[in-house]
Amino acid sequence: MSGTVFAGLAPHPPILVPEIGLNSLEEIEETKESMERFAKEIKESDPDLIITISPHGPVFRDAISILSTQELVGDFAQFGQPDLKFNYQLKEEFTQEIIKATNNIGTTVARIDQAAADKLDIDFKLDHGVLVPLYYLEEVGVELPLIPITMGMLSYEELYKFGKVIQIVAKKFGYKVAVIASGDLSHRLTADAPAGFNPHGREFDEAVVEYLDNLEVEELFNLDSSLIEKAGECGLRPLIMMLGTIDGLDVEGGVLSYQGPFGVGYAVASYRVKGEKEVDSLLEQIIANKKAKLEGVRKNESEVVRLARQAVEEYAKNKEVIAPPSELDPRLAKKAGVFVSLKKDEQLRGCIGTTEPTQDNIAEEVINNALSAAFKDPRFEAVNLNELEELTYSVDILGEPKEVENIQQLDPKKYGVIVKQGDRTGLLLPDLEGVDTAAKQVEIAKRKAGITLNEADVELMRFKVTRYT
Repeated sequence: MSGTVFAGLAPHPPILVPEIGLNSLEEIEETKESMERFAKEIKESDPDLIITISPHGPVFRDAISILSTQELVGDFAQFGQPDLKFNYQLKEEFTQEIIKATNNIGTTVARIDQAAADKLDIDFKLDHGVLVPLYYLEEVGVELPLIPITMGMLSYEELYKFGKVIQIVAKKFGYKVAVIASGDLSHRLTADAPAGFNPHGREFDEAVVEYLDNLEVEELFNLDSSLIEKAGECGLRPLIMMLGTIDGLDVEGGVLSYQGPFGVGYAVASYRVKGEKEVDSLLEQIIANKKAKLEGVRKNESEVVRLARQAVEEYAKNKEVIAPPSELDPRLAKKAGVFVSLKKDEQLRGCIGTTEPTQDNIAEEVINNALSAAFKDPRFEAVNLNELEELTYSVDILGEPKEVENIQQLDPKKYGVIVKQGDRTGLLLPDLEGVDTAAKQVEIAKRKAGITLNEADVELMRFKVTRYT
């Protein structure tokens, strides 16, 4: 049987390697034993090609990447073991076919050769997200050609679809592939965790482990974005890509173990492919659900958000700036500062605003800032025609700023903040994910203004915001 023959999730803490972990391995013995079983199951599936999906190679906002060199090398030098070296051959023919097929669905794959690595200041070696699981494969005698893929910050649907492409290409060209999603779960499980503690980290891990064990793929897609943010994970995107490689297949398996003694969640899961299912691909259902969700957003959007969207769409299609409605809602006829935010697949796609009014009314302020957010935000490329149907919008209309005497008078959930020092100004909107304290809010606003964090001689102002979606 060709195609995907095995797929699984492997954690990648370097301490899982005995030469590195030493006595620490005792605390993750269950994870170590699961990785040994994981490797044996891959060997038994008899693949002729290994595909790894890591979050620690070159990660791009708009592309998936593959290291592009015939000799793939890596070592554990940065973890004190330079003699632990690995060498693999890139499966060039398969790589080319993946890229061809992926281009046909409109997803970009970036091949990273030595010249690109030098230009982008990328380490042209296999990262530890690849090497840790491969260490266990070599221990059981599995040394096969490799394709090291790094996740992109694309939508879950695109990532899942890419995984499906791997499955289709493997079957079409007669390859038997084992796919390893390398990733850890929450990095915020304990007070001494690498990313600090967040009580939602455990909640995230418990949900992911349950969904993986029962192979409830749709539930993973529907995880709350704020929960994912609070968990501080690195494995969800590789995991979703891996699950795409077994879409529509009949598999057996589930979670082998889960531990988190060092503040990071380590889950090991394996799925052995038995054949194809007679049911429809889940991918079609996922895409349909996304379309229905976006249609619901459009149906229920407010007047001011509709104005922002229409401004962006008209300019993208015809390079024309729309005029405000001839009969303005009285609320839009006033003057105020306005921020317009664009998101694509829950990820920020552009945000530009004005702290004070610059136009004759709010409607014109919305149009102007919507165009700036879509086409002039320096952090992003300009919005293109193919994205329009996937964008969602929000509009924040700012109330009049009022000076406060001290930080105790701020509330990051209720008020936005403006920090001023001389001609430097930093503003932060209220109720942002991950901004839970006034101190954090002021710190970010200072960074935006270029003000030294320990500088106390600053002017603080707070303002209310009316948010429209």
